[in-house]
Amino acid sequence: MHQVDSSDRTSGLRLENVAIRLDDLLLLDIDCHILPGTVLTIMGESGSGKSSLLDFIAGYLKPDFEAEGRVILAGEDLTERPAQERHIGLMFQSPLLFPHMSVLQNLMFAIPASVKGRAIRRDLAEQALEDVGLAGFGSRDPATLSGGQQTRVALMRTLLSEPRALLLDEPFSSLDQTRRADIRDLVFKLARKNGLPVLLVTHDHEDAVAAGGMIHWLDQDKARNGCTGEMQPQR
Repeated sequence: MHQVDSSDRTSGLRLENVAIRLDDLLLLDIDCHILPGTVLTIMGESGSGKSSLLDFIAGYLKPDFEAEGRVILAGEDLTERPAQERHIGLMFQSPLLFPHMSVLQNLMFAIPASVKGRAIRRDLAEQALEDVGLAGFGSRDPATLSGGQQTRVALMRTLLSEPRALLLDEPFSSLDQTRRADIRDLVFKLARKNGLPVLLVTHDHEDAVAAGGMIHWLDQDKARNGCTGEMQPQR
């Protein structure tokens, strides 16, 4: 894996003085730097602003919310860019696979248009399935897959879109305990392999520990939710 100097402020994902409010109520106020190949986990109760933070980073913040601050990825300010120009991958609790497409078609749909040639795109999708132990599943209807299999397909669909950062909104919560651990490890392994800065929001402390990175707790009793400057990895 490519080693990144933690002093390089142009690498990875930076959240500069980001504040999100709802009806003038401050939900969170955060300033962080997530380096490539590392994970920042944000934990907090429902309503603390976790998912709204992901929406703001990805460019989907609902108009009911107000936000300030900057989202900077690989040195580029994305704050005013539309979602489709940010190249940020998202994974949710539900895999959200397209039901009218086969598994392989779901994967091929995600591959950027710059990758030309149907045969090449098909090969990339089939290799992605093989990489997550689903070789031969391309012709299947997504509805026939187990929850863990659907999550693996959703992960590879996200990675095939060539994101520059990965946002995870409790994507493991619908899985049973054994499958949860396996999929969780796979997600973090592939994110490290691809050098992606990752922001995970979760209620489950085991998810945070498995991420092996930094943990930030949202505290609604405080006017400011901290995380100022470089966060240190947990030991």
